[in-house]
Amino acid sequence: MSLGKKQDNPDRAPRLLFYSHDTFGLGHLRRSRALAAAMTEADPSASALILTGSPVAGRFTFPRRVDHVRLPGVTKRSDGSYAARTIGMGIDEVTELRSGLIKTAVQQFDPDVLIVDKEPTGFRGELLPTLEFLEQSCDTKLVLGLRDVLDEPEVLAAEWDRKDAIAATERFYHEIWVYGLHSIYDPTEGLPLSAAARSRLHWTGYLRRDLGPIGEPPEQPYILITPGGGGDGKAMVNLVLSAYEQDPTLSPRAVLVYGPFLSGESRDEFETRVAALYGRVTAVGFESQIETLFAGAAGVVCMGGYNTFCEVLSFDKRAVIVPRTTPRLEQWIRASRAENLGLVRMLDEQRDGLTTDAMIRAIRELPRQPLPSQAISDGLLDGLDYVTGRVDALLHREQERATG
Repeated sequence: MSLGKKQDNPDRAPRLLFYSHDTFGLGHLRRSRALAAAMTEADPSASALILTGSPVAGRFTFPRRVDHVRLPGVTKRSDGSYAARTIGMGIDEVTELRSGLIKTAVQQFDPDVLIVDKEPTGFRGELLPTLEFLEQSCDTKLVLGLRDVLDEPEVLAAEWDRKDAIAATERFYHEIWVYGLHSIYDPTEGLPLSAAARSRLHWTGYLRRDLGPIGEPPEQPYILITPGGGGDGKAMVNLVLSAYEQDPTLSPRAVLVYGPFLSGESRDEFETRVAALYGRVTAVGFESQIETLFAGAAGVVCMGGYNTFCEVLSFDKRAVIVPRTTPRLEQWIRASRAENLGLVRMLDEQRDGLTTDAMIRAIRELPRQPLPSQAISDGLLDGLDYVTGRVDALLHREQERATG
């Protein structure tokens, strides 16, 4: 499949640019990486560049013809404010620096399509100068990509109003892709989008994870314990370790992936507890090829992030999801919807209690859960196929206008 050509140079191969602000966690980068891989595989001549603020971007492998540019990192403080992660600059200075780097990358790379993940105006509005530049001087197609769940409707509406995100979405974006299904959840519910903007909405389905060649999994059977990036996974990891400590007969053994952001004293304490379990739980810090561990697992205990949920469905694994409820209800909404559909089981703080006994029961009952495939509906995991088709349509439409 050919994805189209730039109208001022019909012989130039397509260029795709992804903006992934990544102030915390791995979700935005991993989603952009999956999309870039699918699109460059669909058109072997296409190339993709990911702009990311993730501090661990360099620890990932990227497919051929996919590269990344690391933006200066920022981190969120406990009071909700932001600060530069490493360089000695104030947050306004580092935002301005990031904004300039983004605009320069766009001018030099000259993308056919820019796909923005989640934030219509970027981190602290850093994307606006680039969006205005593209509106004035380029034929680049602009796409806003939204995960299946963002937050409670009222909370999201207030956040988008504060960030002027509605105005930016209405003004700049040619299409809005929702990486989920309308029948499961509508992340734009409560947003005052115009009828014209809603006509540009595309429900893609979830983004299936690569089921290609995988490595040799650890000795089986085991259950996989993954808190995603790990930065907010301490409570879940503690519960799992407590379950194995309290019940010496609990099986099968567990393989724990901390994630790159679970570190410091908490990580040291967990390492000590893992060692005392004498192989009933083993742990690794960060597994960029976590697909291998998913493929070999008898089940999964995880948090409710978008990418982990896609992996559970793609590898058809029985799963217990322990969703976070702060600072957003996103994970809880996703997990509760999925449980109602019979895709996973949720360990809910209000209903079940986040206790050691509740975790022991959940792990023991895991083998008796139905597989997700028994409840998956048509189109649920078709997201990657859908978006490659949309890119093809966008670029061919532009080519037809240029030659018509």
